[in-house]
Amino acid sequence: MPSPASKTVKKPKIVLIGPCYPYRGGIALTMSYIYKALKDSELFELSFVNYTTLYPQLLFPGKTQYDESDEHFVKVPNVRLLSSINPLSWWQTAQYIAREKPDLIAIDWWQPFFGPSIFSVTFWLSKYYKNKILFITENVISHEARFVDKLLTKIGLWHASSFLAFSKKVVDDLSSFQRKQPIFRSELPVYDWFVEADPEAVMRERKKLGFLPENRILLFFGYVRKYKGLDILIEAFALLAKQHPDMRLLICGEFYDNPKEYSELIEKNELKDKIVVINQYIPNEDVTKYFELSDLVVQPYRSATQSGILNLAYGCTKPVVVTNVGGLKEFVDDGKTGIIVPNVTPEAVAAGVNRFFDLSETVDFKHFIKERVANNAFGEIAGIFEQLAKPEK
Repeated sequence: MPSPASKTVKKPKIVLIGPCYPYRGGIALTMSYIYKALKDSELFELSFVNYTTLYPQLLFPGKTQYDESDEHFVKVPNVRLLSSINPLSWWQTAQYIAREKPDLIAIDWWQPFFGPSIFSVTFWLSKYYKNKILFITENVISHEARFVDKLLTKIGLWHASSFLAFSKKVVDDLSSFQRKQPIFRSELPVYDWFVEADPEAVMRERKKLGFLPENRILLFFGYVRKYKGLDILIEAFALLAKQHPDMRLLICGEFYDNPKEYSELIEKNELKDKIVVINQYIPNEDVTKYFELSDLVVQPYRSATQSGILNLAYGCTKPVVVTNVGGLKEFVDDGKTGIIVPNVTPEAVAAGVNRFFDLSETVDFKHFIKERVANNAFGEIAGIFEQLAKPEK
């Protein structure tokens, strides 16, 4: 007969709700990182509820919502059950979670569109899990919010008992929807799992794109929407190209806006021979080569909470130039891991790029990026979940 000391202690059960593979993009990747961090801690039993439908294809501006890459970070074991548009699935999801008898339900929130589905799931669960519903708030409200978005956000977050935020900006945004629930803080993970690019492959890609060895290359990476300020960067690059004929701009990412607006801006400034545009979602196995062949990542955003692109740049030890908006400035050590631009104007962005290249003569940006990555708060995220999953007294 086993002694009392040898009895197995039951681990808290956590149910995660959000997108993961086969969906693509930063939201799915962050949820995969959270799953892996909790799994590696060996503190919990885990279950993951994935979506059967995220956005109806009619509403999705890109080519596909699915990750068609050959390489993946981790394929999270999951149950694809929740549809954003099928009320029957909302009831089925709540029933599934109730049968799991979790100690904590953690729901990823990033878009008001999911308000009705998430409200319904949490409504049915809130009677039994009133103090055990955590919202992982990557964004509180969309970057182009309308009145209906605020209403849907209020509805979607209604049954939250706590929040997890990845930036002070998100904490501030929650103030409009919070009803005295506690807010826990962490940071987005540093996306450092991407396969390291072979130096020869990087050089081949440089040559393929028409870049010469002496070219200094700026990188804009990620899908293109108005709030990301690509038009500002093109205007800034027009100023830079006059000062530095050897400078080039590489734009990598699928256009969710009309590409014509940007191509006309490039033509107007006579920059066609200095800007390379790759209008497609970049598969995982190709990501690092574009960062490796670039000198600097530029994020001229008009608004932001935090940025997966910034943490991807850090994962490739690439410095960044960011505008002083939202939560971006929280994650850049000015003059060390990158440059913070005071104003969202072409002139300010151009000045920020110039400042970086001036400082790079004496500052070891890679060293400071590695220091910042080593101290990333995401490493402590399992402790937050452990605290929240404790049985109520």
